[in-house]
Amino acid sequence: MLKSLHDMIHPTAIVAPSASLGANVKIGPFCTIGPDVVLEDGVELVSHVAVEGRTRIGAGAKLFPFCTVGLEPQDLKYKGEPTETVIGPRTQIREHCSIHRGTVTGTGITRIGADCLLMAVVHVAHDCDIGDGVIVSNNVVMGGHVEIGARAVIGGAAALLQFVRVGAGAMVGGLTGVPSDITPYCFAFGSRAELVGLNMIGLRRRGLDKTQLHHIRAAYRYIFSGPGVFADRVQAARAEYGDNPFVAEMLGFIDTPSRHGLLTNVARASGANED
Repeated sequence: MLKSLHDMIHPTAIVAPSASLGANVKIGPFCTIGPDVVLEDGVELVSHVAVEGRTRIGAGAKLFPFCTVGLEPQDLKYKGEPTETVIGPRTQIREHCSIHRGTVTGTGITRIGADCLLMAVVHVAHDCDIGDGVIVSNNVVMGGHVEIGARAVIGGAAALLQFVRVGAGAMVGGLTGVPSDITPYCFAFGSRAELVGLNMIGLRRRGLDKTQLHHIRAAYRYIFSGPGVFADRVQAARAEYGDNPFVAEMLGFIDTPSRHGLLTNVARASGANED
């Protein structure tokens, strides 16, 4: 065991004696691992990775050069409290990403789910909560307390305002500023985000049949493009299509109170992504 552990840790790496390392962990050159870090089985730190604070990295996760995980948040209210960072199994954190620990004024935990891909130079601020299977493209920045649902896709250089929610299966286009919540399975794009339809590619990849897709599309049009008051349109969609589990998830998201409200402005080109 000692010989195996020695072979797995590069001699230039600095690993605190109290850090917990699972089986087959690989720690490359010039990495630093703090005393309260837990690396589960099969985690790989390629090189020049810094992991600090009360941080747990799930089995099979891979961290690439010059990323930092669990360092102090960029929050002037933070006073060194023992908050946490959790990275899910098999997630990949690419070069120069920064993921900061939570704060006591938030949930206390910054969480990234399983099977995620964070591409190069992504910033995940304190108390963010990212679901399973999320893809975050290069140069995306998130304010604190952002929530991203499972299997959402965030395009390159997008900027998400603090406390914003992005629903499961939603897609945010590149170079998009997101000031409000994006309903699950919707597609938002523009320098200031507008709805341009549904993330039909993502929905089709879920294996939905034509009837299910029709119901989701019709509900989207009811809610965001139909006549009358928004609340009435939501109720009409609920009555007509609320039995569809994907529509029910959209409606549940809409019903949940939020800091910045729901993104409802629809671009003129809406519908182009719904075919």
